[in-house]
Amino acid sequence: MILDNENVFGVWGRIAWSLQKLLFWRDLSAPRGQRLREALEALGPIFVKFGQMLSTRRDLVPVDLADELAKLQDQVPPFASALAIAELEAAYGKPVDQVFLAFSPEPVASASVAQVHFATLPNSREVAVKILRPGIRRVIDHDMALLEMAAIWLEKLWADARRLKPQQVVAEFDKYLHDELDLMREAANCSQLRRNFANSPLLIVPEVYWDWCTQNVMVMERMHGLPISQTDALRDAGVDIPQLARAGVEIFFTQVFRDGFFHADMHPGNIFVALDGATKGRYIALDFGIVGTLTDIDKNYLAQNFLAFFRRDYKRVAEVHVESGWAPKATRIDEFESAIRAVCEPIFDRPLKDISFGRVLLRLFQTSRRFNVEIQPQLVLLQKTLLNIEGLGRQLDPDLDLWKTAKPFLERWMSEQIGWRGLRNQLKREAPAWVSLLPALPRLAHQALSVDRHAEVRTELAELRAKVTQTRWLLVISILFTLFLGGLSVALLMRLG
Repeated sequence: MILDNENVFGVWGRIAWSLQKLLFWRDLSAPRGQRLREALEALGPIFVKFGQMLSTRRDLVPVDLADELAKLQDQVPPFASALAIAELEAAYGKPVDQVFLAFSPEPVASASVAQVHFATLPNSREVAVKILRPGIRRVIDHDMALLEMAAIWLEKLWADARRLKPQQVVAEFDKYLHDELDLMREAANCSQLRRNFANSPLLIVPEVYWDWCTQNVMVMERMHGLPISQTDALRDAGVDIPQLARAGVEIFFTQVFRDGFFHADMHPGNIFVALDGATKGRYIALDFGIVGTLTDIDKNYLAQNFLAFFRRDYKRVAEVHVESGWAPKATRIDEFESAIRAVCEPIFDRPLKDISFGRVLLRLFQTSRRFNVEIQPQLVLLQKTLLNIEGLGRQLDPDLDLWKTAKPFLERWMSEQIGWRGLRNQLKREAPAWVSLLPALPRLAHQALSVDRHAEVRTELAELRAKVTQTRWLLVISILFTLFLGGLSVALLMRLG
């Protein structure tokens, strides 16, 4: 049976009512959204990130919950300013006033893993200083140990769990989460993304000031703009909101398919919009602790999947799943094609506001279970980011047609990978290696042609004859030894008899 969002939340409502009766002594006077947000904050950084993702999915979460969870994007309770200053002095080995010309002790943003303060460098440049929460590594390790234990039990108790690979998914999440705890790594991610989008008309990435960066502190250019969640203020400032939504889709697909390197934590708290001069209307990316990478093989299969999906070529979608190993080789293509069509066809030619992604995701899950489609741990971050992007697009422009916006970009990308343009690009990439190889070709060809092939054959035949002779003698010795043992046994029996 297919459950829609209303039925799903009806089930959760009954569960919540039962828990409320069981936990009657608790103070439930605060609004449910506030209680949920505070519970996630108390549970720790991993649950805060889950709440951040839910806050972008207003099609799946009631409005009052989504509004309250949005506070998790940059309004997690900060740690004390004295602790922040102590962390800076420990990192630099000197007082803060000897490092910065000015430093604001009050944080401007606070998230689950770190918080941000504004400061001014000795050269008068305005910067944002990101400081890791004291003791956060211990908290993350504890939470990840719980998740790993839950994944192990899930695989033992649930038949579908092996296909979903919860232990591998948790391990992948653990890797990225611990990467986020190294701010030098985050600074490198920021620098790489800035290089990828140098001179881009769509995205601005802050500059990193490496001389002031350590494992626990990151210093970058201070960016000026409005959070992307403030759509009314952006509209009043003259920003073209529908164009902003389309640009967000293009930025995502550019990161994934052109670079294979993408910002994987794109909730509204990490995205601003510039309002000044020539940069007006451009995205500003912040917080680079979690990034995803894709191999050329993953990019190729993903592009084929997306493009076939946008063209409604469900047979090709099914074939690509089998070719990539995501579905078993014995899968019936025609049956798989029919199941995919039944899920996807109803959502085409519809704006985001008319699509129930809760129902679509549920039906996709049922289809994947029926055909034993395996979860790909290396793509979990991409799937999470795609949910963020789709939720962001829904907030900016509910009339956005995600499919029509993305299709031209993917067709252009595919034309650059295959056909004459793809061949030309491949030749350009291989040309440097050919420069050193071409002069040596005559010598290598002469060596290959001058080899006495008959001599090689004669040598191989001689070795084969030697092996045959050796095998023959071993066989003879084995037979004689067997006969000897048999005769000895008969003689002993006669003697005993």
